[in-house]
Amino acid sequence: EVQLEESGGGSVQAGGSLRLSCFASGFNFEVSIMAWYRRTPVNDCELVSSITADGHPAYIRDSVKGRFTVSRDNRKNTMYLEMNTLKPEDTALYFCAALSFGGSCRNGGRGTQVTVSA
Repeated sequence: EVQLEESGGGSVQAGGSLRLSCFASGFNFEVSIMAWYRRTPVNDCELVSSITADGHPAYIRDSVKGRFTVSRDNRKNTMYLEMNTLKPEDTALYFCAALSFGGSCRNGGRGTQVTVSA
């Protein structure tokens, strides 16, 4: 059973930084394409970034390019999202998904809340 646990969210002021983590268990993490999504009441679900099994960023949303960086450590079964120069519009529930194991916008972890104040 795919299990994903996100952490690292919090409340920051605009311009601040956060590093999110996604710890995976219950499946072969090192062969899975992984993704970060975010959800807001207005935008529902957005794909933020994805990363290949061997650690190459595959997709980065235009609105976060140059500010967010996705990475992973297969030895630790963990994926990361480094978020810099945060903006109020980045406020959302961020969650991860294992795309190679049925993950999607509707099938991921419980998420970690990021709140950015102006």
